[in-house]
Amino acid sequence: MFFIGLDDTDNLESHGTGHLARLIAEALAEDYPVLGVTRHQLVVDARVPCTKNNSSAAILLDVDGHTDHKALLRRVRKLMLNEYQPGSDPGLCVAHQVPEDVIAFGYRAKCQLVTQEEARLLAEAHHIPLLGLGGDESGVIGALAAVGLAASGEDGRYPLVGRSRELTGLQPISALLAAGIAAVQTRDGCPVTRGLVQSDKLRPARRGGRPILVVERDGDHWLPVKLD
Repeated sequence: MFFIGLDDTDNLESHGTGHLARLIAEALAEDYPVLGVTRHQLVVDARVPCTKNNSSAAILLDVDGHTDHKALLRRVRKLMLNEYQPGSDPGLCVAHQVPEDVIAFGYRAKCQLVTQEEARLLAEAHHIPLLGLGGDESGVIGALAAVGLAASGEDGRYPLVGRSRELTGLQPISALLAAGIAAVQTRDGCPVTRGLVQSDKLRPARRGGRPILVVERDGDHWLPVKLD
């Protein structure tokens, strides 16, 4: 699997990192099998410049290590620059094999301040391409963190996976599974195999390296729960 981490850092006029990631995933799907886009929440701190939630995103590609990663990097870089908004500080990272140090960096970025220098030195040590594409380039922090967190398989949620965004209203479990969600379960991990789920704006969690929809009971149907 290839992990493409990006953080647009945004400005007040841009659509945000998640929207940008979905645009790029749609373009890449013409040539690569896209497994989904994941959103990862990073530390919320007044010292971190962001327009809203300080989140970053990863695009997951089902390709092996023989893929031309340099060509992939150039393509995503061009797509990001096409959408660049003055005042944003985008960063980009592309990795195939993600070491534990990078996963640990991602988890640290969720709860404490980390620096560009840390991100760049870590990426350099593991020969992972990490690019700043404008502004003060602070997006490199979120880009590397997104790669680590997505690679962990246990963080974030999917704003895009399969056909899940096409679902609306109450849907049976079978429709969710057919749309690309791997499983449905309660907060305490009990499988849910029957009943109807409110499917507007589904955001399954990334757990065990799969899109898992966590739900809670609401009367005669199930409601999705958003997890970070």
